[in-house]
Amino acid sequence: MRPTRRHVAGYLFGLAAGAVWGTTGPLSTAVYAEGGALTGIGFWRILFGTIVLAAYGLFAGDLFRMDRRGYLWVGALGGFFFALFEIAYQFGIAGAGVAGASALLYLAPVMVALVARPILGERLTLLRLVLASVVMVGAWLTVRGGHPGLGGVPIASLAAGVAGGIGAAVSFAGSTVLQRWAVPRYGMLRVLFWQLVGGTVILAIVVPAAGQPLTPPPTLDGWLYVLALTAGTVLGANYLFMAAVKRIDAAPTSVAATVEPVVGALLALALFDQRLEPLGWLGLAMVVGGVAGGYVQEAKEDRR
Repeated sequence: MRPTRRHVAGYLFGLAAGAVWGTTGPLSTAVYAEGGALTGIGFWRILFGTIVLAAYGLFAGDLFRMDRRGYLWVGALGGFFFALFEIAYQFGIAGAGVAGASALLYLAPVMVALVARPILGERLTLLRLVLASVVMVGAWLTVRGGHPGLGGVPIASLAAGVAGGIGAAVSFAGSTVLQRWAVPRYGMLRVLFWQLVGGTVILAIVVPAAGQPLTPPPTLDGWLYVLALTAGTVLGANYLFMAAVKRIDAAPTSVAATVEPVVGALLALALFDQRLEPLGWLGLAMVVGGVAGGYVQEAKEDRR
């Protein structure tokens, strides 16, 4: 694929991943409504994802093979990032609302832009840093202008939601940088499979050890929502995101995926009446502007 097509395709894959991830909040909220437990949703959705890929691996044996470095970095560290994300993001949604949690998640582009240079050797240009900062400020404004009902949310709950959103951002940033390194070496499906395996094992150990049972959804609808999370936000979105980091740098990929809070907030508005105030809409506009600016910049880089 020519450089122009490769970079543009990578950015579009990042946008598509963010759009699919935008369904995480509404679907998770629907699982809560069906009696699903905060600490169980993440476990069940990545467990099912692991099972699906393992079944595929029976017909593609190379899915299970990696070198020691791959098992350590992808399976152990990548699994840790997946496990952290699954728990932190659910607490973010429950405490800060769908729009707030998805916006806090996108503190990640600034983190990625800063660490990708020393770790991956990526360029840290002023424009990349500005675009990442624009989407970060837009994310913050979305939180400040989020659901009007947050004013009545207990401080402890809101604090847990903010901490969860920031924890999700840290894990997302770490996973992005790791995938940018690992996907060209091991392939998208192999990296996704071993990250899911590591995340599933870690959650299966840590969550019960913390006194939280891995309670399955109590209703059929709850299971259907979890399966939708597995198909879309675990398998589909991660595959699209890895297709992006295979083609372009980690920093612009993370900016492209920042379309998620736009999708999440609009779905929350339509489905759960989690309305945005004017500051929230301004924040989402900044996110969209930053994402669009990143796309334009990648296209310019292609033509040089």
